[in-house]
Amino acid sequence: MSAPHGAEGSGEVAEDLGGGRKRTGRRPGVTLSRQAILQAARSRFAEHGYAGASVRAIANDAGVDAALIHHFFLSKEGLFAASIHDALHPEAVVEAVLGGKGVRGTGERLVRTFLALWEGETTARQMRSILRSAASHEAAARILREFITQEVLVPIARTTGRTHPDVRASLAASQLVGLAMTRYIVEIGPLATLPQDDVVACVAPTLQRYLTGALPAPFDV
Repeated sequence: MSAPHGAEGSGEVAEDLGGGRKRTGRRPGVTLSRQAILQAARSRFAEHGYAGASVRAIANDAGVDAALIHHFFLSKEGLFAASIHDALHPEAVVEAVLGGKGVRGTGERLVRTFLALWEGETTARQMRSILRSAASHEAAARILREFITQEVLVPIARTTGRTHPDVRASLAASQLVGLAMTRYIVEIGPLATLPQDDVVACVAPTLQRYLTGALPAPFDV
């Protein structure tokens, strides 16, 4: 999916330096306004969920006109997608899992990176709000589903060189989203309180099999 987190391209301006020379750059307030909107959106989504966070309320919290949200993100769905991107940083996740390290250990690196996001000081609240929104609203679920598969897991699955990367990515997503729901949202014990290393030891082999192992018929025939 193509997230509209780069929709602010029209913020570029040219500054006259004299002598016919111009310096291009972004209007001074553009980046700050975009970040203020994202910060307000994260707080609203965390507190009220996707359905309860209106564009008008987010704009009011950010101190901007609602039209600026549509300028940057096109829609509320685009803003939610940008919030997911801001929390997950998919390029960094893919690099942490792959990073020229080879196929062996992919499952372990993936689950460790995933747990670090869910338990990180700055990302834990964002991740919980994203999943709660997805669990309660179809549009949010669709955005998260497309994002986590197409921007994170499919690139990882393709790099392994195995067949059916889309199937492998969806299987990995089922494991990771299920883990997040049971450990962080529903908090089913004892999984909710297991040390990270124990969770990795239990989950990593399944992820490794999904990503690199043989698939049953009719896939691998």
